[in-house]
Amino acid sequence: MKLVLPLAAIAGALAVPSIASARQVTLETQMKDYGGDGAYLAIYLSDRTGRYQRTLWVAAPKAKYWRHLPDWYRATGGTAKVDGISGASVGAGKALRVTVELADTLLDAGYEIHIDTAVEKMKENPSEVVVPLTSAGAAKPVTGRGYVKSFRYIL
Repeated sequence: MKLVLPLAAIAGALAVPSIASARQVTLETQMKDYGGDGAYLAIYLSDRTGRYQRTLWVAAPKAKYWRHLPDWYRATGGTAKVDGISGASVGAGKALRVTVELADTLLDAGYEIHIDTAVEKMKENPSEVVVPLTSAGAAKPVTGRGYVKSFRYIL
């Protein structure tokens, strides 16, 4: 019995890294030259049923503008925690490039990356970009329905 407990502890310690493994994923969003103010973006993750899982990045300097990112805002109940995962709005024709850490288990498991966009005095685009998080889709650009010229993620 004295030997069983230390062996169980070692086995558990060795199993944890494989469960908790994660990778750096770069998210690249190129904006169209739409001729307006800076765009607000919410980049977030949903599961296979479309249920919100986590915010990856928010390009909106003030919380008062978040309601203009309607799918994300509704999914978070308007109370998203964005400390350390937020920054300034993104200008027309400019690019946003951020790196986030995602668990390996999310890849090829039915998860999707969404991007909501809005520009002051212009149209809001809920779920402007929706792209499956797959190995096959990595580094392949997709076009948005509004202000996003292209989006891709790099594993």
